[in-house]
Amino acid sequence: MSIRTLIRGGLVVTASDELHADVLIEDGRVAALAAHGSAAAEAWTADRTIDATGKYVIPGGVDAHTHMELPFGGTSASDTFETGTRAAAWGGTTTIVDFAVQSVGHSLREGLDTWYAKADGNCAVDYAFHMILSDVNERTLKEMDHLVGEGVTSFKLFMAYPGVFYSDDGQILRAMQRGAANGGLIMMHAENGIAIDVLVEQALARGETDPRHHGEVRKVLLEAEATHRAIQLARVAGAPLYVVHVSAQEAVAELAAARDKGLPVFGETCPQYLFLSTDNLEEPDFQGAKYVCSTPLRPKEHQAALWRGLRTNDLQVVSTDHCPFCFRGQKELGRGDFSKIPNGLPGVENRMDLLHQAVLEGHISRRRWIEIACATPARMFGLYPQKGTIAPGSDADIVLYDPHAEQVISAETHHMNVDYSAYEGRRITGRVDTVLSRGELVIDQREFTGRAGHGAFVPRSTCQYL
Repeated sequence: MSIRTLIRGGLVVTASDELHADVLIEDGRVAALAAHGSAAAEAWTADRTIDATGKYVIPGGVDAHTHMELPFGGTSASDTFETGTRAAAWGGTTTIVDFAVQSVGHSLREGLDTWYAKADGNCAVDYAFHMILSDVNERTLKEMDHLVGEGVTSFKLFMAYPGVFYSDDGQILRAMQRGAANGGLIMMHAENGIAIDVLVEQALARGETDPRHHGEVRKVLLEAEATHRAIQLARVAGAPLYVVHVSAQEAVAELAAARDKGLPVFGETCPQYLFLSTDNLEEPDFQGAKYVCSTPLRPKEHQAALWRGLRTNDLQVVSTDHCPFCFRGQKELGRGDFSKIPNGLPGVENRMDLLHQAVLEGHISRRRWIEIACATPARMFGLYPQKGTIAPGSDADIVLYDPHAEQVISAETHHMNVDYSAYEGRRITGRVDTVLSRGELVIDQREFTGRAGHGAFVPRSTCQYL
């Protein structure tokens, strides 16, 4: 039975507006907004009233880059769809877009069906899928058309990881041409993996085995070169391009130059590149392994360029690339050989809070926070205005956010299924208080009231910036 819910007295913050308004929810959707204290708002009745006085009322976050249960390097990401989406809810994220993986020699259909099976009935919040292309050929190119029709409208390719996910320039060009024809958005992991493998081999031969060398061999110039090459291939194909996890000043410059030409090129960065650095990779006693991800963490001086890119819209989205591996038993696989450390960090629970901290520190505005974490990812991947905003007709994915609550990020209190926090001990101001997903309470005043199976698969339309 549908419950009519009224959220009263909060400051509604979207990408475009801030207003003291009450929000009426019916049948899992936003029915209306009206100024707090207005005659219209005062006339509303509801089965349940939530007091949002002193809090922000914001759209649920859209994390467009997660890897739940991803097999990698002889192990698998430690968060399941159940634990990962529960942690997402605790962090104010109400939609994830995860990556289904095509294995070499297999069809896209097989890969997608495998991921449907992992997620179905297990998610606490809504989810959608991108498709990783590992084997571009005539058959899989045709399959891309079918997936777009099914609401899986973005395809990720890798210029890195030869022998695993790697595609050569010819395969990338063919996939981009197909995307240009069927409306699919090509997402690119832009690092020159062939050159990186040479540098890895040379470093290990010199006895350079510690985690910090992971960052040293994955050079900034090899990210910038691959970003440039991806942009030129997209131009040849007449296709849009979305570059994932941009970490370096030089790569941002390539995106900015392309956008200055009016090209449909987009970029994402992640909290780890905004808040962490090579200092973390250099932590002693193999602790640096906790921070091994690709693209790697960069020296601190790159952070200013990333923040500037977010302000100037040369970077449009902050996602997490959430891909957690426990330190014990998983990251430790790379003791004595950094190339065997599983690549990935936990973060799906921390993104909204860290970006609110960035508002307090003056890096971005309040509305830009919502834009890069909610509205733009929803538009980029064909989910807006169902997701990413608070407007009549939108899904009632709503977060009551306490901007004054203080917290210390720690593995002892987080809900991700991983034995460390990348932000351990960091003091921040701002915390999720209450979360609704399609009008259902998932977090009620810091208590989890959701359930596995509430989250539904959301088919997506194509990129709304094209």
